[in-house]
Amino acid sequence: MNDETKKQINERYERELDKGERFWPDTIFKDVVMSLGIFLLLILLATFVGVPAEPKADPSDTSYIPRPEWYFLFLFKFLALYGQLPIIGKIEWLATVLIPGIAVAVLTLIPFIEKSPHRHYSKRVLPIAIMTIMVVGIVLLTLMSEIPTVSEDGSALLGMLQTISGIFIPLAAYILLFAFKNNTRLMLWTTGLAAASMILVSGTVLTLAPEKEAEETEVATTLPDQIVAGQDLYSIHCTECHGDDGSVAVIEGVEGLEGEKITPINSRDVLYTITDSAMNEVIAYGRPNAGMPPFGKTYGGELTKSEIDYIIIFMRYLWDDRFEAPVIKPLFPPLADGEVPSYDVHIQPVVKRYCISCHRAGKDNNNYLMTTYEEILTTGDQAANNVIAGDEKSYLLQTIQGQSIMNPEKPDEELIGVMPPTKALKPDVVDVFVRWVMNGMPQTAAEAAALSTTPTPTPAP
Repeated sequence: MNDETKKQINERYERELDKGERFWPDTIFKDVVMSLGIFLLLILLATFVGVPAEPKADPSDTSYIPRPEWYFLFLFKFLALYGQLPIIGKIEWLATVLIPGIAVAVLTLIPFIEKSPHRHYSKRVLPIAIMTIMVVGIVLLTLMSEIPTVSEDGSALLGMLQTISGIFIPLAAYILLFAFKNNTRLMLWTTGLAAASMILVSGTVLTLAPEKEAEETEVATTLPDQIVAGQDLYSIHCTECHGDDGSVAVIEGVEGLEGEKITPINSRDVLYTITDSAMNEVIAYGRPNAGMPPFGKTYGGELTKSEIDYIIIFMRYLWDDRFEAPVIKPLFPPLADGEVPSYDVHIQPVVKRYCISCHRAGKDNNNYLMTTYEEILTTGDQAANNVIAGDEKSYLLQTIQGQSIMNPEKPDEELIGVMPPTKALKPDVVDVFVRWVMNGMPQTAAEAAALSTTPTPTPAP
């Protein structure tokens, strides 16, 4: 920098200093405008984009793959690509300490490396070129963060292209920029070609990447949904011993626990004296000495923390008289005269609520499973007689209407007891099963609608 340039800069500095900028209102006004803009942006994102609901964090869930927040995804991807490099990819401290340290050092030393006295962007090509490549790299790495480096078929092509775009091209560009730092034209060409190459290769990766299957995670976000979810879970895991309303005092029909006396869990003795936290522990850990197995995944069970919470919410709002339950939609839509129920709309939720607790794998149920449409029709030791289209003598219909099935070879021996064994189904539930079987067990709502009839109105006398 020559003396004339220094003089010009100092004169400009003195002019700006004399003009000054007041903290109030000049600086405050700028801060307010920027804060308001960010606030409005967040409001718009929350309103029109939102955040997908996820289950409560569960340390026992080993299938969960933790990922950083979106603003750190590029680093997450960079480390993944770095790990693919031969030999040095295994030296993690290079990527986690040395490279970030070099990047910070370069940014810190830029004023000493690029000593141009000019402030206009057209005169500051090197810093702008460095930041351009860095920003392009950050954006592209973020976009590719969900793409694996190794495909399901074992191909490493996508990983190689990502490494070229995210590491090799930027690295080569930075080397050339410092080599050409006195030649503006070459720096501009280097920056443009590097950015274009990175975008081209990354675009190829995004195009070739297999479409990600949407992860279906059911999360109950409203109180009624949580209560319904808890009731369904309770029906599957608890009804067998405690009954569908928690009133069972003596366990019946459960192998190993037959005749076991228990305290009804819908009683005040339980609901008033056991806190939610204690109830959570009981469900999660079980009561081994009383024959109750652990249900929490932490202790080898099937339920997550969120699912256990749903069960507790269900018990509180439907059994605890200190809580006022919200309006909950019925288990299935009521049937009109002549309407035929379907498995998808009517039977599936009923079976889930009242039957699956016993009729699933691993239970003593005469091998009659009811977790799917096909299982209901085809499984069981008495599969040929369990469900017969149009036959009211189907074992399923007889047992849910209080008629035991006797052994044809030994008339005094009960083959199948009444179902459910602890409490009869409500009449509308029985009616759903009867209509479904008598009309051929349609699976879908469309199939059921095709079988439905409209009652002929009775003419007025």
